[in-house]
Amino acid sequence: QVQLVESGGGLVQAGGSLRLSCAVSGSRLSINIMGWYRQFPGKQRELVATVTTGGIADYEPSVKGRFTISRDNAKNTVYLQMNNLKPEDTAVYYCTARGLRDGMFNFGSWGQGTQVTVSS
Repeated sequence: QVQLVESGGGLVQAGGSLRLSCAVSGSRLSINIMGWYRQFPGKQRELVATVTTGGIADYEPSVKGRFTISRDNAKNTVYLQMNNLKPEDTAVYYCTARGLRDGMFNFGSWGQGTQVTVSS
C-alpha cells in the first residue's frame, strides 16, 4: 500500500500565500513523478504542476510564476508553494505520485484532497 497524506490547505485572502505538503509512505518506494492536481466544483480534476525526481517542473499556464512545486526525495514529500492567490484558485487540491514500490510493483496513488479557498 502506498499512502499520500496532504496538509496545508485553508482559507486565505486574495493575494495571500499557502504552502501545501504531501508525504508519501510505503514499502521501498522509488517515486518518479510527483504532482498536484485541483478540482473545481462540478469539473474534472486538472493538472496544476508536476516535478520529476531530478527536479524538472512543469506548470499549468495560469499558475506559472505564482506557484512553485518542489520535492524532498529523502522525505518522499512534495510541496506546492502558492503565492498571489486568486479567488479562481479556489478548489480541492490533490497530490499524486507514481513510481515503484517494493522495487518492482508500479503504483500511482492520490492523496485525500485538501480544500483551498481564496476570498476576494
